Amino acid sequence: MRVALRFVSAYGDAGLGLLGDPTRRAIFELLARRPSSVQELADQLPISRPAVSQHLKVLRDGGLVVAQPQGTRRIYRLNPHGVGALRAWLEGEWDQALTDFHKAADQIAADSIHPESLDPNKEQP
Repeated sequence: MRVALRFVSAYGDAGLGLLGDPTRRAIFELLARRPSSVQELADQLPISRPAVSQHLKVLRDGGLVVAQPQGTRRIYRLNPHGVGALRAWLEGEWDQALTDFHKAADQIAADSIHPESLDPNKEQP
């Protein structure tokens, strides 16, 4: 099976791996609650400020986070365009999975109504 997906910048080179790292996912979730500085994020996580900055860079490069200068610091927030693209992709995948499930369920129901169609040795009319 070959699947052709359109490229969306929110995935970056790592695909959904951007949020596969538990620390990056925690940062993403914190930013979903409210915009924060590196220090504010580091205060809520068991990692250093430089480590938070590295994770933010990955999220920013992947299009999921944007930064805005505010005085001597930067305030990070989720990028609505990147999150929207990620959400649209996930909804498409979910819709396809539901469609495939529905087809499989219909086939199972049809096979249980007409079990003779399952016998490959039986001659079809």
